[in-house]
Amino acid sequence: MTTPSMVDLPAQGSAARFSSGFGQRVLLTVDTEEEFDWNSPFRRDGHGLSHIAAIPRFQAFCEGLGVVPVYLVDWPIVQDARAVEIIGDAVRRGVAEVGVQLHPWVNPPFEEVVCERNSFAGNLPPALEAAKFIALRDAIKAAFGAAPLIYRAGRYGLGPHTEELLKSAGIRIDTSVRSLFDYTPKGGPDYSHHPLTPYWVDDARQLLELPVTSVYTGPLRQFGPLLHRAQRHIPTFFSGFSRLGLLERIALTPEGVSADEALRGIDIAVNSGLPVLVLSFHSPSLAPGHTPYAKTPAAVEALYHWLEVVYADLAQRGVRPTTVAEIIAATGE
Repeated sequence: MTTPSMVDLPAQGSAARFSSGFGQRVLLTVDTEEEFDWNSPFRRDGHGLSHIAAIPRFQAFCEGLGVVPVYLVDWPIVQDARAVEIIGDAVRRGVAEVGVQLHPWVNPPFEEVVCERNSFAGNLPPALEAAKFIALRDAIKAAFGAAPLIYRAGRYGLGPHTEELLKSAGIRIDTSVRSLFDYTPKGGPDYSHHPLTPYWVDDARQLLELPVTSVYTGPLRQFGPLLHRAQRHIPTFFSGFSRLGLLERIALTPEGVSADEALRGIDIAVNSGLPVLVLSFHSPSLAPGHTPYAKTPAAVEALYHWLEVVYADLAQRGVRPTTVAEIIAATGE
């Protein structure tokens, strides 16, 4: 009998309960990573870090909104003195938190073949996944003065051995599950049926899963996973439903999702009683020319506008910003 892993659907009754008074909250996560060509094969070198200069503006913007961003940093970031200084200052002032994001192709030790399948850390041999993770975790702890408590696998790449690795390393929250998305065509996990609600990965309730928020909207929303699977064989299949307003998948990110779309998604998430909405984007989108979502200065400004609109809407709904520390406290037994 195969032991369930984090890629499998959670057990019944595993939904996390939050303390009274927590209400509904929102967490902003930033995949804080190197710049690379998203359309080219993975490589160990050739990346950049020039967008680090844009992080102070973003951090000040968050502080103005009363938002504590979670910087999920990877190996190139934690090795960069400027990034450590900028993010570390915010962490020390209590206006930012830091977590782990593993990009195995740029994270030592370098033992695997660089390819798409191995870009999902959970596909690596267990000892190699662990060695890369521990090297990164220790580097983050040394750079920022505290052990990180939250993890996101790069490319959402959990695997059959990730759970025990995270628990043994003292990670309290995983946020690698991207509900409603299926990465199996690229060699990754399938999260198309995973719940949006935070849930306990293990019976001992040591590790909380905090899925990245995506929702289906429209009259056919209950058939979303099934229709998305059909799109593998008929590429334009799902887009037709979206154009007709019958079914739309909305991820709560400023990357490729308009503010109007996000507000529709928030309406579904809040009305369904989701206790924590998890927003996400990639740090290179803070400067023009590094991601497909922020090719121009105007696109960067649109990202900031998206955040302003979304947080204003959430405030009107009574959904307050939260932190990793508050989530851990609110789910403690």
